[in-house]
Amino acid sequence: MKRHYAWVIAWTGALVVLLAHGFGRMSYSVILPPMKDGLALTYTQVGLIGTGNFIGYLCLAVIGGFLAARFGARNIIFVSLLIMGVCLFLTGLSGSFAFAFAMRFITGMGNGGSYIPVMALPAAWFVVRKRGLGTGIATVGTGMGLSLAGIILPYFIVNYGHEGWRYAWYAMGIIVFVGSFVVYALERNTPAEKGLSMYGSAGDEKNSQMDRQGGVSILSAWHDVMKEREVWKLGGVYLMYGFSYIIYLTFFIAYLTREIGLSEKTAGWMFATLGLCSISSGVLWGSVSDFFGRRFGSMYAYVVLALSYLMFAFWTDLPGLYISCIIYGFSISSIPVILAAAAGDAVGPKLAPAGLGCITLFFGIGQAFGPAVAGYIKDVTGSFTGAFILSSAVSLAGALASLFLKKRA
Repeated sequence: MKRHYAWVIAWTGALVVLLAHGFGRMSYSVILPPMKDGLALTYTQVGLIGTGNFIGYLCLAVIGGFLAARFGARNIIFVSLLIMGVCLFLTGLSGSFAFAFAMRFITGMGNGGSYIPVMALPAAWFVVRKRGLGTGIATVGTGMGLSLAGIILPYFIVNYGHEGWRYAWYAMGIIVFVGSFVVYALERNTPAEKGLSMYGSAGDEKNSQMDRQGGVSILSAWHDVMKEREVWKLGGVYLMYGFSYIIYLTFFIAYLTREIGLSEKTAGWMFATLGLCSISSGVLWGSVSDFFGRRFGSMYAYVVLALSYLMFAFWTDLPGLYISCIIYGFSISSIPVILAAAAGDAVGPKLAPAGLGCITLFFGIGQAFGPAVAGYIKDVTGSFTGAFILSSAVSLAGALASLFLKKRA
């Protein structure tokens, strides 16, 4: 029996997420300590560089979702990945805080322009009862990217001396640039482009209802999305995730090596462990939300994440640190998957990229402030403990807010 092309879309989405999220954004945690030393930065400055990346992400996450609804996700993803590849390479040439900030800002724009459309694509290819699973498969790339970053990047950092962090950026830039062409060859916008209906739909219709709707303008998409009350609630829930999860991830290596006293190699393997665990995170939590509904799935995920932050702050021997990163790894993609599926549920397949882009505005705001606040707490108190406690408190608030999302029909 011929396999439906929806599965190719889902796994191509995993490749996009690996390139955009795993290499383009989350690898910063691995490179941060030697880059900080090489450029003589403060923790507040490295936090601001992270914030610059997330501000760029925010700009294109919102606009990119609407552009994808108008011009097609495939084109927007391709151009965004190309830009990311170039800017990742150029980040290795950084000689100052200002240049590093600028490159990470533009890289963030490419990240948002690729990640949002690809996370919304399963809404066009999978029916509602399979949407959480399809979206979850795409997030497998996050874990794969984290694992590869934790294994590959320390090689450059350790073996190329004090300039090793630069070669780590060069390597990622080349990989993302080349990968963008592979993605373009495999990606498609709708089932109609392959002469198919949605995966899981009844009957043998050639075109789904979404395909028959035709194109939409950016203004009409904006109007239709912004009038949907559920989108605003999803945005509020997403803001708390953006603020809390990124503190843990951004300062993971710095905390383990500079505050706890672990070696770069041990911290790198711990980061790789986190990444391996996160490979199944999206599939796990997407399936949970398909079964229990989006609001309860989100609530459970937030509680688990809050636990991992508290363990990281207070259980600081190796078993505790490993358990924390394993729990975090299994949950890192939970909220993005659940809310991406929920956005598609709320506004429909055609407007799913615009809906996800809109709620990502809130996510990006939280994500932009998180690293800067955490870096400031570290500089003032001399410890990251307060920052991880704050992450836990915000996550618990997110769990409570999740209960106000729409009940499953």
